[in-house]
Amino acid sequence: MAKTVQDILNLIEENGIRMVDFKMVDINGQYRHVTIPAENFSEETMKSGIGFDASNYGYAVVEKSDMVFIPDPDTAVVDPFCEIPTLSMTGNAMIIDNPENRPLKQYPRNIVLAANEYMKELGVADTMYILPEFEFYLFDQVGWEVQPNSIASFVDAKQSYLNSASEGLGVVVPKQKNYHIAKPFDTSYECRSEMCMHMKDAGIEINYHHPEVAASGQFEIEPQLGEMVKMADATMMIKYIIHNTALKHGKSATFMPKPIYGEAGSGMHVHMLLMKDGQPVFSDDNGYAHLSETAHYFMGGLLKHIASLCALTNPSTNSFKRLVPGFEAPVTVGYATSNRSAVIRIPAYAKSPDKRRFELRNPDATCNPYFCYAAILMAGLDGVKNRIDPHAEGWGPYDMNLYTLPEEEKARLKGLPVCLEDALDALEADHDYLTAGGVFPEELLKNFIKTKRQECRQMAAIPHPAEFDKYYNL
Repeated sequence: MAKTVQDILNLIEENGIRMVDFKMVDINGQYRHVTIPAENFSEETMKSGIGFDASNYGYAVVEKSDMVFIPDPDTAVVDPFCEIPTLSMTGNAMIIDNPENRPLKQYPRNIVLAANEYMKELGVADTMYILPEFEFYLFDQVGWEVQPNSIASFVDAKQSYLNSASEGLGVVVPKQKNYHIAKPFDTSYECRSEMCMHMKDAGIEINYHHPEVAASGQFEIEPQLGEMVKMADATMMIKYIIHNTALKHGKSATFMPKPIYGEAGSGMHVHMLLMKDGQPVFSDDNGYAHLSETAHYFMGGLLKHIASLCALTNPSTNSFKRLVPGFEAPVTVGYATSNRSAVIRIPAYAKSPDKRRFELRNPDATCNPYFCYAAILMAGLDGVKNRIDPHAEGWGPYDMNLYTLPEEEKARLKGLPVCLEDALDALEADHDYLTAGGVFPEELLKNFIKTKRQECRQMAAIPHPAEFDKYYNL
């Protein structure tokens, strides 16, 4: 049930709240915030909002950059990381107009709301449910330096095999052997359990948490399926909780896709399904993997646009250091059942009609989740509109290990972009499916591409320590 202003005032009184914090999202998908004393919160706050400069958030707006942030009372939670009792809310950015405000189309939360409405207008479904898997590393120490005369990074996890000579008690995990490892090797168990409890207090239901493959401190937390807009908000909150709980335990959390050379990378696999009038859209007992024709067309749209999608789902140069063979990361444009080498995997364990789904395996959590989830939906809807059959297009099903195919067969497969520049080229050439229905503004995509190209040029200009190893003595 939607919260009212009075519900928020009751929360403030019941929890002894002294501050109300408004969390906004910049173009990169990072929280910014502004805080007011609790006694200043009123019905007028919800109506008139909080002013902010959108240009400082990375949005190249055509209108004046002064905007207002309108809080969504349904997102209100008590922030567990503030010593002074604080109530936190996210919401939407609006353009100041008379007599009424209108949504700032470039603001991430407004985009995911627009994609949701576009889906309903097409009549394909009325609800999209998603389940992102959050893989991350927990380090006991981390540091980096980028200076003209010194370029270096350092990470350490006490449990890592890299500390076998110095740990002292021999409690170390062999390389790539961390998956589901139990105590005493699972040294961050309490930290992760506390993360999950904070998530539950924030209204985010959790399936489980566990150690992931990489020995140097890789873990996963998986929430339950949730409605797309709410899960976009939840993604921001989950990352916020993981970062802050880690610091509380003397650790540093990172969602960087490939922080350690030679160890598994961290992704954010996104499971998805559609419902209409309470009935599953993706289920068909007679279809391949019990998926419907609509589900296959949706997959077809994802696979057709996968290269341009990568610019939004994998928007860091580091993202593409993860998308390489040998570490269970997807490298091939295709779909299959229970196959981690294809970019779309259909989980065989999702047997009931209302749970039948597939997962897109390339995204990682450096993405702006609002852009990522909206883009995934728009690509899938384009597949449904244009009846893009992934089998007829030659994208599978690939029910074999694609990593171990002979080289001549691998050469016939289509791969994902190998770098962010390639993904940006694809987005520049292929984005009509995103602007359909006015969901993604053209000016946002142009600004996003421009900003990310600047990042690529900056990163390419910095000498890498491995280049000294390779070229110094030539």
